[in-house]
Amino acid sequence: MKNQNSIKLFLVFIAFWATSVQAEYRVYQYYVKSRFSLPQDKNSYIVTSTLDPVSYVAYHGGYDSLKVDLIRSWTCVGHTGAGKELCEPVLESFNEQERLNQGRL
Repeated sequence: MKNQNSIKLFLVFIAFWATSVQAEYRVYQYYVKSRFSLPQDKNSYIVTSTLDPVSYVAYHGGYDSLKVDLIRSWTCVGHTGAGKELCEPVLESFNEQERLNQGRL
């Protein structure tokens, strides 16, 4: 009987712990430039993605077609399912909150 109570207590603890765990993901921001000399590919652009640098380049054609420079990365709490938007970098969120507090936004 004592063993069964210990098991029940353990299961309650696991259930409580499992509901309090949160996922997180990393966001990467890249400066991307095409290696092709086509008129529509002359401009560089900034991309925000959850793909790490190696995966991003591989997914988009490899090093022969893209030049990718990592600008920065940050960690977000939550998940990216159901079309959820990626979170903003902490510093930008902090600066926006400061402007709100000072009545500038």
